[in-house]
Parts: sequence; C-alpha cells; structure tokens
Amino acid sequence: MTIDIESKLKETRVFEPSPEFSKKAHIKSMAEYEAIWKRSVENPEEFWGEIASELHWFEQPKKVLVWDEPFAQWFVGGKTNITYNCLDRHLTTARKNKAALIWEGEPGDQRIFTYQQLHREVCKFANGLKSLGVKMGDRVCLYMPMIPELAIAMLGCARIGAPHSIVFGGFSAEALKDRINDAGAKIVVCSDESWRRGKQIPLKANTDEALKGCPTIEKNIVVKRTGGKVPWNDKRDIWWHDLVKDQSSVCEATSVDSTHPLFILYTSGSTGKPKGVQHSTGGYMVGTYYTNKIVFDLKEEDTYWCTADIGWVTGHSYIVYGPLANGATSVMYEGAPNQPHDGRFWEIIEKYKVNIFYTAPTAIRAFMRWGEQHPQKFDLSSLRLLGSVGEPINPEAWIWYHTFIGHERCPIVDTWWQTETGMIMISPMPGATPTKPGSCTRPVPGVAAEIVNEAGEPVPLGSGGRLVITKPWPAMLQTLYKDDQRYRDAYWSQVPHKYYAGDSARTDELGYFWIMGRLDDVLNVSGHRLGTMEIESVIVSHEKVAEAAVVGMKDDLTGEAVCAFVTLKRGIEPSDAIIKELKAHVDKEIGALARPKKLIFTDALPKTRSGKIMRRLLKSIANGEVTSGDTSTLEDHGVLKNLSDLASTEDDAT
Repeated sequence: MTIDIESKLKETRVFEPSPEFSKKAHIKSMAEYEAIWKRSVENPEEFWGEIASELHWFEQPKKVLVWDEPFAQWFVGGKTNITYNCLDRHLTTARKNKAALIWEGEPGDQRIFTYQQLHREVCKFANGLKSLGVKMGDRVCLYMPMIPELAIAMLGCARIGAPHSIVFGGFSAEALKDRINDAGAKIVVCSDESWRRGKQIPLKANTDEALKGCPTIEKNIVVKRTGGKVPWNDKRDIWWHDLVKDQSSVCEATSVDSTHPLFILYTSGSTGKPKGVQHSTGGYMVGTYYTNKIVFDLKEEDTYWCTADIGWVTGHSYIVYGPLANGATSVMYEGAPNQPHDGRFWEIIEKYKVNIFYTAPTAIRAFMRWGEQHPQKFDLSSLRLLGSVGEPINPEAWIWYHTFIGHERCPIVDTWWQTETGMIMISPMPGATPTKPGSCTRPVPGVAAEIVNEAGEPVPLGSGGRLVITKPWPAMLQTLYKDDQRYRDAYWSQVPHKYYAGDSARTDELGYFWIMGRLDDVLNVSGHRLGTMEIESVIVSHEKVAEAAVVGMKDDLTGEAVCAFVTLKRGIEPSDAIIKELKAHVDKEIGALARPKKLIFTDALPKTRSGKIMRRLLKSIANGEVTSGDTSTLEDHGVLKNLSDLASTEDDAT
C-alpha cells in the first residue's frame, strides 16, 4: 500500500468570469470547454490536425502523430518554418504595419517594430549568419540581455533552420561555457554589456572568459548596447551592426521538416549537469500558437506583456513564438521591476495601455511587500486579463493581484507548465472557468493530466499524489540533447507509460488541480506526507508576511520537521511575538502537525533569476549540509552565506 500526500489546505472562494468577458471570449462557458476538451482527448489527432491547419505549411503533414513511446513525432511529413508563421503570413494582411514588438529599455529608451520591420531585420540577420557559414542544423548560442536583437537573433536562426540555444544573460561564464560545449555551438551572440538595476553587466567579458574553453565557436557576434569599452579579438569578434549593414532584407524562410529541432534550452539538473531540453519545430509551433490564443483570450487589438526573460522557456513561448504566430503586439522590457522605482511595471502598463499582463508569483509577492501604494499611482484601467507563471501562486498573493492590479474585474489565468512541456498544460479558460485562488484549475484542451500514487494508480478526489500527463501533446520535448536514455529515465520511468512532471498535486471536488510543490520537497512528518506549498501559503496569508519557503529538517522524534524561511513585509521587524503568532496561525489553519519547528527570518531568499525559490539549497542549509549541485541559476550567492549563518543556531533565527 502506498501513502498519498495529504492535503490540509482548503480554499472555498470562487470567482466567476464576468458575463461581459465571457460573451466575447474564445471559449465562452464551461459546457463549451468540456465539449472541446472531451473531443480533444478522445480524438487528439483530429483536434490537433485542425489547429495545425490554421497555420502555414510548405507541405501538408501526412500524419498528425507517430507515437513510439516515449518519442513523439508530430505532423509527420509536414514542412514549415516557424518564422514564416510568425512574420511572413502577416505581411499580406493589415498586420503588416501593426506593432509586433514594443521594447522598453531599463534606462527608458524605446523601440517599436512593426511586423514588416521585424521581418526585414530578421532576414538581414539570417543572411548575416549564412555569410558566416552557418547552415541548417548548426547550433547558435545566444547570451544576451532583453533587447530586440535577442528576439531577432532567435527568429533569424529559426529562419535558416539553425537551432538556437539561449543562455540567460544572468548566467556566469562557467555556466555559459558548459552550455556552449554541450550544444557544440558554432556561433555565439552576446552584447557589450547589459543593464540590470542601473548597473552595467559585462556580458562580452563573461563571453570571452567562457570562450577560453569552447573550441567549437568560430565567431562571436556582439551587439552594442551600452557602448562600454570591451576587449576585442579581431579574428573572432564581429559587431552586429557591421554584420547586418550590407545584408539583403530578403531571405526566404527555409522549409524544414516538422520534426526538425527548433531549439535547445538548458534546465538545471540535480546532478549539476544541465539538461538540454530539445524542442521540435512543428509541434512546438502549433502548441504555443493555440495555447497563447485560448489561455490569454488574445484579440487583434490587444497589447500583451509577458514579463519573463527570453532566456527562459516562458519568454520563448509567450513573448516571441506564441504571440507573433497569433499576430499579436508583444511588449518586451529589459530591466528590473523596481528600477528606478517600485512602480516601474505599472508605469509601463499605463504607458503602453497593456491589456494582458503575465508575470510570476515571486514578483507578485515582491509587489505586495513594496505596498499597494505603488500600483495605485498609475492608471491600470487598460488591463482586462492577468496571468501567473513559474510556480504555484499562494491564495493571498492571488487575492492581492486580483484586488490591486485587476481591480476585481480581470480574470486571472494561473498557468502550470514546464520547460519540457513547451506550452501551458493546465490553466483556466478566462471566459469559462470559475477560478479558485491558488488552483490552476483544469487541463487545457488537448492535454490529459491525472494524479497517481506511487504505484501509478489514480488517487481519489481530494488526495495528493504525482502529477502525470497521460497522452503526448504537440509542444512536448523531443528528447534531451544527445541523451535519449536520460530523457527516458527522467520523465518516463517513474510512472509506466505516463510523463512524470516531478510535481505533487491534488484535485478537489470540481476536478481542479492544485499544485503542492516539487515531489522532492514533500515532507514526511510523523508518517504524514505534507506538500510544502500549502504550508507556505498559510504562512504568507498572515498579514505581516511577504514571502515564505518551507523545507524539511531532520528530527529525531518525528523523522522530519518543518523549517520555514520567512520574509516579513517592509517596516516589520522579527520578534518573539511574531514567532508565536506565526506558529499559532499555522496551528489554526492546518494543524499542529504542520507547525514550523524552526522559523528563520531573512530579507531575501535564494532564487533563480527567473524568480523561483531554490528550495533544494534551503533544505541543505536547514540541515547544516554543504550546498551542492548546479547553482549556476542562482541570482545572489551572498544570500546563501547569510542564511547559513542564521540557520546554524539551534533556535528560531532573526
């Protein structure tokens, strides 16, 4: 007999879509959603074939899916090019002169590209790559800040069939080197520097350091961003502006097989060796096109802003490929949300009249900590839809988002998906789904998800277990680059014949999914298995708390005990009284079983630059162990030292 993960958190608040929103939505009711979803999982090839027919193919697919578990080939025999669908097909319509990308730099500079202008720049860069000897199948590494050239570069690569490997601009030289070498990249593109919180980050210098150990790199293309002085190698380095200035603005999109690799994106591995997630062209294109349209209810007139960095999959799918395939106007911002002031995001929404805003729970909790006075200074009336991505959003952050950003009129789409899935997998349909704070609700059409126990058997409603996907979907990863066996082991060996996501979850009486955290983070307290996210949500629901992260620590009596790292709201100092309040609050909301044995107060938690809390490192700290594994994604290594010092005491730490 296996033990399910217990769920103690009960959320009863329900928010219905407004009749006005539903009337104009792509999916207008739960009855309509149910019918579409049922057809999509019963006849997936017919369903996805119809979606694919909305896009352009040089040669039509002969078969929608060939499934040789665990390897999927989508739209077999079809030939296409994702940039033709993102750019060329709009040029014969009124979208030709529509804004495709609106870019705002951290210092306040601005550039806007229409579809026609973006097409021209992509073609010139693609021709520049060809002039350097880049051919179909060659890998190109992009190590760049959030500037338009990053989007242009990835589209330029895709235009000629050269898979891109984007390495987030916050990574170290060592992390860059590892990713270049694993991909065997021929070209790297960087910038002289980048802006981050008013400082100039030396990307070219980092690239030079990495390239000391990268024998496959032939040329380094450098974008002039800040104009700072940088080291130069005349044999290897070439300025972007010099490369493209004499190139033709005509470059026919290369016809590639649907299964041709579009990109490799490295995600952290627990062993310290990053995993190169490889996505195909056709399946990824169809999946991101469709989910961007229905999850965000995209309309022709919308100005859409996803705040992610393109260095992460969210930026690939929902800043560049998904929005452009839909002919949308996509906003791209270079800098930090509090540069030069805590209201920068709201200022941008007001400036560009943003209608759809998609950000991370960790950002929302930061906004909560800074205070609602900042969004209240700006006109947010253009907003009609809000989204959340990256990790489970705790109910109190959801309510704050709903109240102070959405002004209680904007649906919130809380989305669950992964680098590996390529597209959103579970999310409300904003015109149809009654939402509950903290739940990503139901699978999107075309996705079959369930929760199983350790034996792979479905668990009853209300019970927790492993989240799995039971059928292939178009945007799924093809494999891990050059490592089919690791792909099998990581995703298809834990639960027979099902994709194992690595997350724990439960369903409620409506069949809504509630993500309870990574399975690695499940606590076993006196034989009870508890999800960390639920305890964190309760702690954050306390009026004095801004953010919390919960991990397990060894305990002689209970086997494992709860250790909570807590960040208080601005102006509130840690005290014995607050420690008692928080422990009593957890007792009341969940029970004494979940009461933290140790509370550690901190101004900052160890996070990746995409905003995810690195609980693996916190668990090592709580247990007095040396932090190990891949830490290349960590934003501030100084946070670890501070927390290690605090955690070394026996008692609650302030």
